[in-house]
Amino acid sequence: MVKKGSWVSVQCTVLDVGQRAPQVPDDTKKVPLIMWTKGYLTADAAIGDTVEIITRVHRKQAGVLIEVNPTFNHGFGNFIPELNRIGEQLRALLFMEDN
Repeated sequence: MVKKGSWVSVQCTVLDVGQRAPQVPDDTKKVPLIMWTKGYLTADAAIGDTVEIITRVHRKQAGVLIEVNPTFNHGFGNFIPELNRIGEQLRALLFMEDN
């Protein structure tokens, strides 16, 4: 059971497949538009329940409870040594002083 006031993440469908704009790519038209929102749970609930949350900017949002204490888990990929060298070369070119 997830307690009222817990920091959670909810998911809701903004647009179903048939509601997507006609100009979006074909592969995009085949899936619904999903939104994930974080906020404070307004009542005790369990994962998978439809709940209401209050976001950090005090907006109410309903959705399916998917995570408690969500964290950021994205990154920028693996380190690429070549990009590091390119950055150094660009800095050297951009900040050269005229003698």
